[in-house]
This record gives sequence, C-alpha cells and structure tokens, in this order.
Amino acid sequence: MPVKFADRMSTVHRSFIREILKVTEDASIISFAGGLPNPELFPVADLEAAAVKVMRESGPQSMQYSTTEGFQPLRQYIADRYMEKKGIKVDADEILITSGSQQCLDLLGKVFLNAGDNVVIERPGYLGAIQSFSVFESNFLTVGLEEDGPDLAELERVLDENEAKMFYAVTNFQNPSGLTYSAAKRQGVADILKGRDVLFVEDDPYGELRFMGDFEKPVVRGYLEENGILLGSFSKVAAPGFRLGWMVCGGEMRDKLIIAKQASDLHTSTFAQRVMHQYVTDNPLDNHIEKIRERYGNQRAAMVQAIEEYFPAEAKVTRPEGGMFLWVTLPEGMSSMDLFDEAIKNKVAFVPGRPFYVDGSGENTFRLNFSNSDEEHIVEGIKRLGAGIKDFLSKA
Repeated sequence: MPVKFADRMSTVHRSFIREILKVTEDASIISFAGGLPNPELFPVADLEAAAVKVMRESGPQSMQYSTTEGFQPLRQYIADRYMEKKGIKVDADEILITSGSQQCLDLLGKVFLNAGDNVVIERPGYLGAIQSFSVFESNFLTVGLEEDGPDLAELERVLDENEAKMFYAVTNFQNPSGLTYSAAKRQGVADILKGRDVLFVEDDPYGELRFMGDFEKPVVRGYLEENGILLGSFSKVAAPGFRLGWMVCGGEMRDKLIIAKQASDLHTSTFAQRVMHQYVTDNPLDNHIEKIRERYGNQRAAMVQAIEEYFPAEAKVTRPEGGMFLWVTLPEGMSSMDLFDEAIKNKVAFVPGRPFYVDGSGENTFRLNFSNSDEEHIVEGIKRLGAGIKDFLSKA
C-alpha cells in the first residue's frame, strides 16, 4: 500500500534554487545561481579560536540542553547592536534565537497561518518564504516593487480589498531583486499598516552588507507601535553553516513563537550560540563586515561593468548598493528558462525568475549572484551570458 502524505504537501515543491545548484556542481560551470556568501570570507581561524575557548571554559554547559529563547549573552549582544546601529531600543527578552532565519518563517507559519489565510509578499518575492508559507496552505497576494520599494498604492488597494494576515518583506537589498526600500517608502508602509490587523514581518539578512550610498535606513518596525516582527541572521555576516538567526518580537506573539519552537527543536544549538558569542566578543564584528563590504563591492562593480560591456541595451538590470544580487529583466516574450538551458551549455548558470512569482509571471526575468565568484570569473561568465542573450534576441 502506498504511503499517504498530508494534503498540504501536494502544493509544496522542491526548492528550485536547490535543484539548480545540483546542475552547477560541475566545477567548470561559472555559477551566479546560488545565494551563497563568499567562503573565502568566513572567519575560520577566529571561529576556531572561539570554539576552543568555549570548550575549555564551558565545555559541559556548551554540550547541554538550554533554554528555548537562546543564550542570554548572545541575545543581549544582538539587542545592544540594534541600538548602536539602528537606534532602536530592543530588550534582550524580545529576541528569540532560531536555527537560521529560515526557521523564523516556519515558526511564523505555525503560529499565525491557517489554511487559506492571505499573505502579502513582494513581486518578485523571496523563494524561501514562498516555500515555507506554502506548507501552511497560504494564499499569496502580491505587491509590485518599484526602484525604491513597494508600490504603495497597490499595497493599500490589496489590503483594502482583502483580509490579509501578514505582509512579509525584505526591506534591504531584497532577494531576488537587490532593491532597497527608501526612507519614504518605509514610512509609507508603516502608515498604511497602522490601524490594520496585519502582521508586518521585516526580514533583514542583508542590511549590513551595504557598500555604497546612504548607510542609515530606518527599521519599519520602529514606526509601528505593534504588529511588527523583525528577523535577522548571522549567516551573511559570519558563517551560514552555524544556522543562527533570530526574531525580534514581544508580548503574546513571543510566547506563542517560543511554544512553536519548543515543539520544533527545543532550542537552537547551544554550542553554536556560545561559539558565536565568544567570536563577537573577541573580534569586533564591524571589522569583519568591512572586509565583506569591500570584497562584495568590488565583485558587484565587476559584474555591473561587465554587464554594461557585454549585455545588450534591451536587458534592464538593477543597480543595488549592497547585498548579493542583481536582477535582470529581458524584453517581453523572452524566456529566461530557455536562456538557462543554453547558458548551461556554455558553462554559466543563473536563476530564472519565474519561481519568484507566485502568479506565474516573471518569465523574462532572472537573478544573478555576485558574492560567490571572483572578479575574473564574473567577467567571463557575464561575457558568455551576454552572448547568449544577444543570440536569443537575434532569433526573436
């Protein structure tokens, strides 16, 4: 007899990006596909020293079960950093340490979403959130992105015409588009949400990876008196393999999220939390982030310059001031899926844009990652890709 799966699994598919990464395991392929930090920048020696110190000074404690909320000194560090960098007061008790920010999305779904609930997301939207919320049989409503953030008129119309449970947004260097909300758009989002029973989830894994432009961008949660949750992560500024993220939330929301996490995994790795805290205690995180900014800034510049040289003018490309991604829009009628198949033959890979659109659009878009390739491979890969685009255009 065949195994019977839960009904919810019929609408959830494998991660498209994870499947593409299998194709790019061939070392000869120049890959702009994965959303991967540059491994050359992982602070391996400093984390090793931190791990040794943790084992020597608190070995048994680091191996023991711990509280669901997370290691208190690490939560206090995160809270202090919010005040230092963003000017917002966050209490350590408002922080819940999670197993990567992806777990935040899973917990949010468990606590807030019933089957059929409406979730507002950006168009295009973050694939990890689409996959996670799909497990809970959500109905997605989308709001288009302009150069400086969401179309506020569309957001207001969507919320006026539908009963939405949540608005999920990546406000800094959005994945996949690379776009960032302006201060005016952040205030506008908050103004639209005030007075509505809609939870605003502000995901910010890339915010500290700004290498040009205005470094001071307000947190939308700071404008909201309630119904705001902020997500963060050490994955992009330290080491993704540690799987350390967090949520900033308070009151009853926090209590319910703690219960959901207890049911999921009891708590995030005690050892990983203590090692990360030891690392940031012994090594100023800003010094390491500055190294990342410099490297990514150079890699972004190399990709933009190569695009200007090798892409046809018909291909429109975002110009983010930080983060890890560029977003390409081809002329209407062109298929990035077809282009991907040809690009792989030429040993270069990217992520076609359609999976980032829950409405089936985005056929003519694709995402490029610049953080995980050196400048020489970036130039060569963009040259190959540009030739492929020009060839497609000539056949249109």
